[in-house]
Amino acid sequence: MYDTLLDLPLLQGLGRADLTNILEKVKFHFDKYTPGQPITAQGDKCDKLIFILKGRIRSELTDKENRYALDEFIDAPHVIEPYSLFGMVTNYSSSYYADTDVSCVTIKKEYILTELNKYNIFQLNYLNIISNRAQSLHNRLLHTHVGDTREKIINFLQQRCLNPSGEKYLHIRMEDFAILIDDTRLNVSRALNNLQDRGLVALSRGEIHIPDLEKLSKYKV
Repeated sequence: MYDTLLDLPLLQGLGRADLTNILEKVKFHFDKYTPGQPITAQGDKCDKLIFILKGRIRSELTDKENRYALDEFIDAPHVIEPYSLFGMVTNYSSSYYADTDVSCVTIKKEYILTELNKYNIFQLNYLNIISNRAQSLHNRLLHTHVGDTREKIINFLQQRCLNPSGEKYLHIRMEDFAILIDDTRLNVSRALNNLQDRGLVALSRGEIHIPDLEKLSKYKV
């Protein structure tokens, strides 16, 4: 268990002695989920850190106006939305489900503040995760609605995905997609069909499957 915990993003760099100290003072709650089971829902209060120890989870981001839903898959080790634990809005921005058998551990916010925050390496890991996310989002925003239709489609996905690589499913109507990226339905349809011809996406009614977002992002005409 020690090695598994020390591999977690926020605990990397801690020594075994430090982890032993933490385990004596902090309540770790272990859970297991079977495929399809919900872990937490979009809009739920984020009052704990959820560490995925084993397995793969599916995140589901649903637009507030129900114009689209975006699914992506994340492998362990992973911590769910550490950036949602603090700030003006402390609610999960996506829903999370077990995609395979999943093992996870949760730590309540009170222990983050009173115990884990005593360790400089934990503070540094936390700051790095939050700062990297802020910098990544800032860079993506600079390219909003910039470029041709293909580039705007890729930018739309990059802005909303938790991970810049891996498999994604976007559930959306073509008309709504065109409005959201400030383009025409015809241009969006042509661009997506072109990407499908190159094996970068697969289209079906109301759904776009992206086998690997990183490969799509690197595609050049």
